Order: sequence, then structure tokens, then C-alpha cells
Amino acid sequence: MMIDDDDNLPNRDAGIDGYQKIDRYNPELIANLSASYHNVLKQIGEQPDREGLLKTPERMAKAMLYLTHGYDLDAKEILTSAMFKEDYSQMVVVKDIEVYSMCEHHMLPFFGKAHVAYIPNGHVVGLSKIPRIVDVFARRLQVQERLTNEIRDCIQDTLQPMGVGVVIECRHLCMSMRGVQKQNSVTTTSAFSGEFFKEKTRTEFLNLITSRLS
Repeated sequence: MMIDDDDNLPNRDAGIDGYQKIDRYNPELIANLSASYHNVLKQIGEQPDREGLLKTPERMAKAMLYLTHGYDLDAKEILTSAMFKEDYSQMVVVKDIEVYSMCEHHMLPFFGKAHVAYIPNGHVVGLSKIPRIVDVFARRLQVQERLTNEIRDCIQDTLQPMGVGVVIECRHLCMSMRGVQKQNSVTTTSAFSGEFFKEKTRTEFLNLITSRLS
């Protein structure tokens, strides 16, 4: 869901693809979340009534609603809104899709790129829908492994292609800001179905996502 102005208030009413403009947030939901964040600031030793923090609980509430807006979206509906019959049976790849999500264990961000491919079986989907369903599942509390599977399963179940391949590469702030504090570690996960279990198809996919056009 897109928000034009940080001070506008979400009604969480999205269009079919989940990206129509939002005019305002739900005031009751914002108030409840703001009260909780106000208490969090007090508990960590801050003074939420000082000038710099006066609007912070409300901003945190709005940010959290945006970061988790995927709960209100239907990924299958997004895909079916732009499915077209097409006699094309070669691999379709959308790579370098930006991913921003929140680790459900520590509520800290992880971010990186997703690479998604499928082999059509009578139907193709509008190319913009692939990044959008990535965003639907990423904008929830997640673990990278489940996120990878959810993207694969949604495409496979909805389009019924001959196969789906998904690779995600992310940096996790729960590893770099706390815990082991390894600043340069990258986590890579993959999920495949159908034709992508074949070594030749999987190798083609991996070569395509690692190559750069001249």
C-alpha cells in the first residue's frame, strides 16, 4: 500500500493489486499502537513526553502498519488479476527484486534481493505482479526460509506453471546489530518446484540471475 504523506492517516482498504493510494490510517488502530509504543519508550528509560519524542509513538505506529501491510493483501488475487493465455513455454525470470521485511524473532529488518522464475504452461502473468507478490509476503513478520517458500507456492498454485524457482539473498540486522554482530554476512535461500528440480533447468536459472547484460 502506498502512502503519499507520512502524516496522512491507513484505512487498509487496498485495490486488487494492493497498491492503490491510501487516504488515511485507521485512527483507533493508530491510537492503540501509539499507546503501546509510548509505554515501550518509558520502559527502556526514555522520556516520551520530551520534545523530540512527542510524535514518535504515532510515527512508530504508522511505520509498523506500513511494514506489515502484507497481511491485508491477497497474493493470489494479485496474480489472477493479470493472467493471460499465451503460447510461451520458455523460462520467465524477474531478478533483483528489492526485498524489505521484518524478522519475526527480533522484530529487526532484513533486506536484499529476490530472483523469481517460472516456466509458463498456457498462462503468463503481468511482469509487475511478480515483484508485488514478493512484497505481499515480505511485508509481514517473516523468516527468510518461509518467505522463499510462500513466493514459490503462490506462483505454483495460482499459475499452475511447469515449474517455479525462487532465490533470495538478504542481510539480517539481527545478525549485524546484535548477537554475533557479523556485518557482512549474507543469507541465501532457494525454493524450486516442477521443472526446476532438474539440474539443467536450475543451472540455467542460476546462470541467468548471476549474469549481467553488457
